[in-house]
Amino acid sequence: MSRRVVLELPESAFSAPRSDPEELGRELRLAAAVKWYEMGRLSQAKAAELAGLSRHDFIQALIEYRVSPIQETAEELAEGLAREQ
Repeated sequence: MSRRVVLELPESAFSAPRSDPEELGRELRLAAAVKWYEMGRLSQAKAAELAGLSRHDFIQALIEYRVSPIQETAEELAEGLAREQ
């Protein structure tokens, strides 16, 4: 199930190179997904779903946006590794 969200944007938002409303919509979904993932509001899987991408493609987008695909801090990673041993 999905829901539709309608945004009203000024005409200037559709200036080149984003003249296609469909493409702008995809870019906005991706930008929101990346930012909310970066803020810790969405898991990687949920953010990928919001962006309409596979998880692999979302990770590639994170790299392009210069956002780390790893949400844990170095300390959290070390604690997790210590628990596994």
